[in-house]
Parts: sequence; structure tokens; C-alpha cells
Amino acid sequence: MTAFTTADILLPRLTAEGMSKWAVVACDQYTGEPEYWEKVREIVGRAPSALDLILPEAYLDEPNCEEHIAKIHENMTNYLKNDLFNVYNDCFILTTRTQADGRLRVGLVGAIDLEMYDYNKGSKSQVRATEATVAERIPPRVKIRMNAPLELPHIMILIDDVQNTVIEPLLEKKLQTVYDFELMQNGGHLKGSVVDEDSAREVLAALDKLADKNTFNRRYGLQNEDVLLYAMGDGNHSLATAKECYEQKKRTNSPDAELARYALVEVVNLHSPALEFEAIHRVITEVDTDDLMCKMTNSLGLTEDGEQKFSVVLGDKTREFGITKPTSNLTVGSLQTFLDDYLRKNGGKIDYIHGEDVVRRLCAEDSAIGFLLPSMKKSELFPTVIKDGALPRKTFSMGHAHDKRFYCEARIIIK
Repeated sequence: MTAFTTADILLPRLTAEGMSKWAVVACDQYTGEPEYWEKVREIVGRAPSALDLILPEAYLDEPNCEEHIAKIHENMTNYLKNDLFNVYNDCFILTTRTQADGRLRVGLVGAIDLEMYDYNKGSKSQVRATEATVAERIPPRVKIRMNAPLELPHIMILIDDVQNTVIEPLLEKKLQTVYDFELMQNGGHLKGSVVDEDSAREVLAALDKLADKNTFNRRYGLQNEDVLLYAMGDGNHSLATAKECYEQKKRTNSPDAELARYALVEVVNLHSPALEFEAIHRVITEVDTDDLMCKMTNSLGLTEDGEQKFSVVLGDKTREFGITKPTSNLTVGSLQTFLDDYLRKNGGKIDYIHGEDVVRRLCAEDSAIGFLLPSMKKSELFPTVIKDGALPRKTFSMGHAHDKRFYCEARIIIK
């Protein structure tokens, strides 16, 4: 058995039009754009919506946050009392997401066993974080989840299934469609189907094959390493929050501990053509740029010939460097390790930036220095996490904000 299994999944009894108002994008998107979330509220109006069951992080620091959390729990209770949901017992939901660019992303919604997940760096668990988990980001989320009767996932977990043996065969089967609707705000289209019992067994058997330790070690050129089968794609801190809630309930012998042991997630094949990894660049301000570059050159052995390539932007000039003394399997890891150490000793600020044009605009200002990083290849993810452990925060981004997972399915986590 692997960590991923079937679950009792709840879906609202709504028309396609109602589902378009029900489903909203992951709470950690558009954090600097509260107007996006204001538009979502305008679209939803008073209709039943997942918006009433989540706390967008754009509002996380507002003074009425505690009231918002209490209202979320109340809304969940009311939705359950009003019998809003159909329950699909012991199943997977196959999701087919047509993104705004027309590409199709296929996923499988089910439950992850948190006993087989450890987000700490150096973990050898079957389910692992792909980027460093920031402990300070977990407690606010625990406040929401700990007493919530429902969970709604925006967590996306990746499997390295080159031969398309797990999820893709389901596309050839005749499955019962349970929702089919347009997503709001340029989100594309979402269709979901219940996976029948026989097909679910085939999925689990295919996952067992991927989890074979000897096959795993041969594939990555390793010897007697523990299997990494599930790597976090999106929602790393949400799954870490679920883990923390479970551990707390387990310690106190809570009657809900067994329900809390699992978290609802969507599993997606890393090799889906719709999945793209985009680089996240760095801009450093309030530092002596000459001193930073001198120390970086010595520490990382910067030349024009090193294999780990990146570009430095200063003013209107851009220069390419290569690292000859890497400290990580990835360019971003070697660079981030140096920058963390330098900023800790010398002060300064770091910003994580999407888009080269933004980096160049910011670096046109005095005392700003930018680092343009290459996009990580999808084929590098699993080998790097196996070798280096969790990657530095903001190593890569999976697609645009409007392509992120939308809340749709739910699961009961308190009896």
C-alpha cells in the first residue's frame, strides 16, 4: 500500500451555473491583489460557495481575522446541516482541467496518509516537501483547520510516472460525470468523474509498482534509498498544517484523530504537458553590490564557464556567470544558500520576482541587484529532492495563478 488512497468525498448538489460560483481559486493566490477577491465576492453574491469556507491570504493580517475564521466554521456547519452535499464513498475523483491556454491537465482526487509524510529537510518519507517549509506560516492555518468540520483541498502532489500508468488510463474508461462547468476569472473549465471500484484497484496497483524499492533505486541510480513517490507541487504549507493538526489530535487521543490522519489532495503526473515549471528570480536591495559580488565570486567560484548558469542584472547591464563550486544540485540552491548567509551577516532585503522584465525594471534603481535564474527542468525535481532534500523556498512556480487548483471537493474531518 502507498500513501494515496480512496476517500469519502463530498460534492455540492448544484447545477453547472451554481458550481461556477462554488469553485474558487487557491487561497494563497493573488495575495497582493485584494481586488481579485473582491471580484470573486461580487460574482458569488449569496450563492453557496467555497469562498465562505476559506480565508484568502490577502486578508490573513486583517484585524478581524479571528472573526472570519469563526464564520468559516459556522458556514461549514450550516452547509452540512442544510444537506448541501452528495457523498461519494470510498472513491477517487478524476479531474480534467482545461486551462485558459487550452491545455488539458488531468488529476486524481483522493486522500494522503499523513503518517507517511514528513516535511522536514532530509526526510525519507514516501511523501515529501519539495521546498523549505516556513514554520511561522503553519500556526495561522492550524487555527482554521483544527476545529473545522470540513476540509477543501488546494493541495497538488506530483508523481514521476513517465509511462503514464496511473492516471492517464482512466481517460479511456466510461466514468460517471459528477460535475462539468466553467471556472470563474479566466480559470478555464473543470470536469470531474467518479472512479469505479475496479478502476480504483488498477490505480492502486499501478502506484504499488511505482513504489517498488528496487525499481525506484535503479531508475535514479541509487542504492537502498527509501522511495520518494509523492512530491509536493502546490499547497506545501497546507499539507504541513494538516500534519500538525493530526499530530496534535493524536497526542490528545482525540476521537477525530483517525479522520485527521488523512488529507484530501489532487495527484497529478509530473509529465503532464500542461504542467510547466517557471523560474522565480531574486532581487536584492539595501546592500553594497560590489561587496556582495566579490564575496559571491569567491564563495561560489564564479566564472563564465561554470555549469550552473545564471545572470546578474545591475543597472542597465546584464552579465552571465557560471558556478564552479556548487553547494546544491540546482543553480537556485547554490545561489540561495549564499544569499541567505550573506544577508544574515550583512543585512539587506530579498524579493522573489516572476518575470525578467520586472527584475530589470527594479534593478534600474540604485542599490538593487537582480539574479535571473534558469527554469528548473521537470526531470530535475525528483532527483534533486532525493539528493538535496527540500529545495529552497521559491525555487519554482507551476504555471500562472489562474491555472492553480480551484476548491471543489470536500471531506468531513470532525465526527
